[in-house]
Amino acid sequence: MTLLLGPPSCGKTTLLQALAGKLDQTLEVTGAISYNGYNLNEFVPQKTSAYISQYDLHISEMTVRETLDFSARCQGVGSRAEIMTEVSRREKKAGIMPEPDIDTYMKVIGIEGLKRTLQTDYLLKVLGLDTCAETPVGDVMRKGISGGEKKRLTTGEMIIGPAKVLSMDEISNGLDSSTTFQVVSCLQHWTHIMGSTILVALLQPPLETFDLFDDIILMAEGKIVYHGPRDNVLEFFEHCGFRCPTRKGIADFLQEVVSRNDQARYCCGKDQPYNHVSAEEFGNIFKKLHVGQKLDEELSQPFSKSEFHKNALSFKIYSLRKWELFKACFGREWLLMKRNSFIHVFKSAQLVVIALITMTVFIRTRMNIDVAHGNYYLGALFYALVRLVCNGIADLSLTFPD
Repeated sequence: MTLLLGPPSCGKTTLLQALAGKLDQTLEVTGAISYNGYNLNEFVPQKTSAYISQYDLHISEMTVRETLDFSARCQGVGSRAEIMTEVSRREKKAGIMPEPDIDTYMKVIGIEGLKRTLQTDYLLKVLGLDTCAETPVGDVMRKGISGGEKKRLTTGEMIIGPAKVLSMDEISNGLDSSTTFQVVSCLQHWTHIMGSTILVALLQPPLETFDLFDDIILMAEGKIVYHGPRDNVLEFFEHCGFRCPTRKGIADFLQEVVSRNDQARYCCGKDQPYNHVSAEEFGNIFKKLHVGQKLDEELSQPFSKSEFHKNALSFKIYSLRKWELFKACFGREWLLMKRNSFIHVFKSAQLVVIALITMTVFIRTRMNIDVAHGNYYLGALFYALVRLVCNGIADLSLTFPD
């Protein structure tokens, strides 16, 4: 699990979107991005890597459990069914008797099209959402779950799918330090248990949240200043002549030391005059450090595609058949219609009554082109205009249910 740090407008969101294949295809991009030796045009990065925006977009009428179930149903099971078949074959060959609970869970998560799965129940407990599973999500007009729970729900919608790479953009916006720690702690457990890769961009993470990450990527001026283990980041900047004060948060220090306005405060070389070190100079120094040399050595080695299974990547645009996607979307719309059944029944009855009134009041078997019949035309048009103006009054109950 990697933390992406950097001041605003340094390119964090662009980097995350590039890794997830979300950039506009018309943009001119230099360099190349590959997953397990495959370039982005050789597989479907949007299905392999999930980009989680800093904004929480949910349907307020649906409950937390229904939201996760719908997300799981739409994303499909990926290669889980194939993996489970291979695991069962190897267990029988080796004479291994799996635990009943684990065996049942692994078989259930490989079945497509289920409206409710055990995976949702497990994920609700991992994310700490089991206490509000039957609570509507809500929005600014409807009472629902809290902001921290919405952040965890947004994360759950992505990790419940087959994607193994998550790019999360400033998920701590609007959250207090305690809630941020809970969300990141859930991500840490999920990463280490499932073997996933998660890149999280945060602005000012507290110290206890900072310590949860394995690696650090520090960006400034559109360049990567440092990319390596969390334990070596202070060593790198001390090598550059900058030291973090004892009572200073490491995350705050990292973002300020690359700033032109704040960098001088952390200079520890008193014998020599201070000179500003740019992001490009930091990057050049990092390449010469043992951490940077080790990273370059790993990247310089040719990557063999045969070393990893193809199931780690997605090569199909859609995980489900069109009929399965239609059933999932229709089921959600039918659920929302039942939640607002009163307004739909009322609107249908209103439409029938208005149609009968219009057909009887304005019925004319023959219309002449003169002043008298022209008034009938104007009357019908005025009536239609009044109906359009007042038509939305009954829909106010959808927005203001109370």
